[in-house]
Amino acid sequence: MKHPYEEEIRREIERSKKALVAAQKLFEEGLFEDAISRSYYSVLHAAKAVLLGEQVIVDSHEAVKRLFGMHLVKTGKIDAKFSKILREEQDERFLADYDVSFSPEPERVEKRIKDAECFLQGMSSYLKQKGIN
Repeated sequence: MKHPYEEEIRREIERSKKALVAAQKLFEEGLFEDAISRSYYSVLHAAKAVLLGEQVIVDSHEAVKRLFGMHLVKTGKIDAKFSKILREEQDERFLADYDVSFSPEPERVEKRIKDAECFLQGMSSYLKQKGIN
């Protein structure tokens, strides 16, 4: 049986992949703040996809973080390390977008991108296990 949100889930994962590619390209160009921002959006869209997989619809960034923890981590469906990645990505995106004195070093940006890759891979695997591609 087809999942009721399968098409929306697919679109969220696609958006996550595009944001990750953008983060990588921005990093290569030395645009570190923008790379962090895109890295966060990769994680955000992947988190929204798995929440839709649980039939949970979110309407804000804070709701994604809160409901991800409630519906996926606290229930043991998703490892807590992913909640930490989501939180760190969101915190750093806020700095990158709004704090003009924030100047991240390349290693910090690389970690954000690697964490986003890990997050996307983990969420994609979770969805596949649920039979949602």
